[in-house]
Amino acid sequence: MDVMALIDRIEEAMDSGRSLPLMRGRLVDIEKVYEIIDEIRGNFPDELKQARWIVKERQEMLEEAEKEANRILEEARDRAESMASEQEVVRRAAEQAASILDDARQQEREIRLGAEDYADEMLANLEVNLGKLLTAVQRGRDRLQGKVNQRQ
Repeated sequence: MDVMALIDRIEEAMDSGRSLPLMRGRLVDIEKVYEIIDEIRGNFPDELKQARWIVKERQEMLEEAEKEANRILEEARDRAESMASEQEVVRRAAEQAASILDDARQQEREIRLGAEDYADEMLANLEVNLGKLLTAVQRGRDRLQGKVNQRQ
């Protein structure tokens, strides 16, 4: 028998009780009511067990979902931190690369200017030496022509 039918039987037992004069109460067969209550208890636990099981399952599912959500959040935080760290490494590497390129360009300029100065100095010395050599050659030719002219 279902619980609602048993509750109806309790109501019937109360309605069939005798009224007490000058009081609102009724005399009810208490044994009959206790029997019905025992039947309710007998029927009720299965439904109650099922409801408790459903509540427990729901709670376990919620806890599992919360654990999963926390795991996903932690994983996302770790990934974000890793990406931020990687971006920082890339940024620092780019800064170092730019600094190395700037240093290399500066050294190249200094080396080029030094090489140009050295080449200019060497060419100036060569020019002086060639001028002296040209003068010596000219004198030598002049002498030769003077000697040649003296023979004629």
